Amino acid sequence: MRSKSLALIAVGTGLAVAMTACGANSSTGGSTTTGTSDTGSAAGGAKVGVILPETASSARWEGFDKPLLTAALKAEGLDADIQNAQGDNQKFTTLADGMINAGVKVLIIASPDSSVGAAVAAKADAQGIPVIDYDRLNLGGTSKYYVSFDNVKVGELQGQGLATALKGKKGAEVIQIEGAPTDNNATLFTEGQEKILKPLYNSGDLKLVQSQPIEKWDNAIGGTVFEQILTGNGQKVDGVVAANDGLAGAVITVLKKFGLNGKVPVTGQDATPDGLQAVLRGDQYMTVFKPIKAEAEATAKLAGLLAKGDTAGADKIATGKTKDTTANRDVPSVLLDAQLITKDKVKSVVDAGAVKASEICVADLAAVCTELGIK
Repeated sequence: MRSKSLALIAVGTGLAVAMTACGANSSTGGSTTTGTSDTGSAAGGAKVGVILPETASSARWEGFDKPLLTAALKAEGLDADIQNAQGDNQKFTTLADGMINAGVKVLIIASPDSSVGAAVAAKADAQGIPVIDYDRLNLGGTSKYYVSFDNVKVGELQGQGLATALKGKKGAEVIQIEGAPTDNNATLFTEGQEKILKPLYNSGDLKLVQSQPIEKWDNAIGGTVFEQILTGNGQKVDGVVAANDGLAGAVITVLKKFGLNGKVPVTGQDATPDGLQAVLRGDQYMTVFKPIKAEAEATAKLAGLLAKGDTAGADKIATGKTKDTTANRDVPSVLLDAQLITKDKVKSVVDAGAVKASEICVADLAAVCTELGIK
């Protein structure tokens, strides 16, 4: 379905550079107001519009992506307008219309809904504005390029994490709390998870209680749905696949209610400060660290080339291919690697500069951080 981009050398000399310092990231990034634009690049540079999807389900968009994209686009000499749709499809469309009418040279979108993203891309394409799908591929769209992670592999890491945690526990019961059905990434995460877990379900080594996607990645809904499934199963569960750290947090809140936190392994994704704290406490078994700095830099590099009309240069970077199964086309892509993070590997996320020790080594975790050498 996809091939790994050989152009990672061109945008970051592999994972080593991809995991260099990311700057400040905060688990409270979702509280940042994003109704105004963020233009931090050199005056007179080509205008580039960026629309992020929301802040409610994950701290990553404001705490990670926004500052990293700001820095990367500025480094390319681009005049970036970065805004957030706050999970509102109409606002996403309105923001896009404004950017298109303002004459941006490139539009970078991470849409809350694939069909809305595809419609926006069509509008931009009609005005001769190249679109980069950032992190999420908009199925049925016309975007020229796609920059993300190997999201099937991300799902595989989640499946591997849970399988390892439940190894030797024959017939362990598993609940899967998945991402939004309108987000192609969520579909890919589930596909990867099933590559690992479905054979274990088929053999009887593990038992699937229920797999449930959560609309808009809504953490509150995720927690409610999980509690309903758990209660319906007699308050019994041995492991939980949670598609990201936000949903994992909601699951853990429910597990605490039933005295099950720390006893039931829970997966996650995004290596947010809250997620890493949960891993250190033992409430969450693992998360997935995705070097967003490399994603932002690859996107900025593509945008810089496209703003100059250098599609040949962009093609040299985006040498991977991702299949758009709705439009039946291969989208030129840059696909990056991710890393499974368990308690003993949290230090590597801090060492990479993705989060600060002060963000995760709060009072009750000070001793654990000292033991693991996190400082």
